[in-house]
Amino acid sequence: MEAVIFDLGNVLLPFNWGLAAERFALRTGRSLREVDDYIVTTPFLNDLTLGRIAKDEYFHVVAKDFEFDGSYEEFAVIWSDIFTTDDEMIALASRLKGRCRRYILSNTSAIHMDFIFARYPFMHTFDGYILSHEVGLLKPDRRIYEVTLQRFGLTASEAVFIDDILANVEGARAVGIHGIHHRNAQGTREELTKLGIAGI
Repeated sequence: MEAVIFDLGNVLLPFNWGLAAERFALRTGRSLREVDDYIVTTPFLNDLTLGRIAKDEYFHVVAKDFEFDGSYEEFAVIWSDIFTTDDEMIALASRLKGRCRRYILSNTSAIHMDFIFARYPFMHTFDGYILSHEVGLLKPDRRIYEVTLQRFGLTASEAVFIDDILANVEGARAVGIHGIHHRNAQGTREELTKLGIAGI
């Protein structure tokens, strides 16, 4: 394999959105149901993830709608401090360094990525990043995989993509990239070994 492409959330960084919703509900005096309904029924989070609105604009919209009187910095921590590390997967990714190129392909937002790059030093070690809010595309849209191949000069048949969501894996496979449906580090390691990446 020429390259291994990692999803971020629930592959390298497990996350729990409920933590953010609970903290924001408590901070604003709203119910958890109100916060969850807002996220589901308004287009703002999707727009943020696609880069259609800037992080500051998103903050001002949500702060106004929930009468949140804190700073952007406080809001960003409430919204983003939801991640933990999968140390086995991070170690696996580290052992691949020097053996093949390693990339991140994630549906995410500028708010989360600012936090992640600041919190987790290992994130700075990858060879490149395709982030939905920067390219205006979401997995499993085939165009985001095509952008990944084109930007990094990759051959689809010599690349493998790892994601915890099967639809995203199938999206990669549709353009000729090998796909691994991630469930745990051991299973992903075994699948990589089948593709000729052994000893990790």
